[in-house]
Amino acid sequence: MKAVLTSALGGYTKENGTRLPAPLMDKNGLTDNLRAIWPENARVLIICSDPDNYAQNDGLRDCFARSFPLSGLGVASVDMCDGRNPGAADDLRRTDVLVLTGGHVPTQNRFLKRLRLRERLRDYDGIILAWSAGSMNCADTVYAGPDLEGEAVDPNYERWITGLGITDINIFPHMQSLRGTYLDGLRLIEDITYDDSVGHDILALNDGSYIIVDGGRTTLYGEAYMLRDRRQTQLCHDGESVSL
Repeated sequence: MKAVLTSALGGYTKENGTRLPAPLMDKNGLTDNLRAIWPENARVLIICSDPDNYAQNDGLRDCFARSFPLSGLGVASVDMCDGRNPGAADDLRRTDVLVLTGGHVPTQNRFLKRLRLRERLRDYDGIILAWSAGSMNCADTVYAGPDLEGEAVDPNYERWITGLGITDINIFPHMQSLRGTYLDGLRLIEDITYDDSVGHDILALNDGSYIIVDGGRTTLYGEAYMLRDRRQTQLCHDGESVSL
């Protein structure tokens, strides 16, 4: 199994609230690295973040059916797994590329558990491609940082939950756009994420940065920071790659 875990994947733009197909994000060699491992005429299965949001899920499926070829990635089929067809993930031998979408981490995590995806991935020999929440849920123990109003001040909100076990790395996406933002009156990074980093390593990625997990080897591409014990250390710059 190979996993490409991104902060943002691209693949669409929005006009008047409608998603339109676009090439994947082509930064720090992402599309070149994908082309190097992409099978010919790939059978793609997308796992949604919200199993009940059919309109959003259909829009994503339709976009990526055209977005992958726009980036030189041939597809034989692109299917969506959501609440209408959870059995689509029962037999991953028919899937060459498994895509995990962005969204709300706990909502997607509950759906992944419903699919028993962690167990099904043990013998999977294809490619996993994920962005944002999908990348976060690939960790063994997932850092599900507060995202929606009320979560940061809810004493019952679970910030550490069981994930897919593809990597031990906790990804925090969209670092560049979340600086200076607030949630529940708290600074999202300085007051929430920094506090959650006490005793934990959290890898903060800018959009355009990603990791590739290939067997026992993990490589980081693009600008990224390690957050631990309320400290931030830059690990990599755009145009560079480092082994983790």
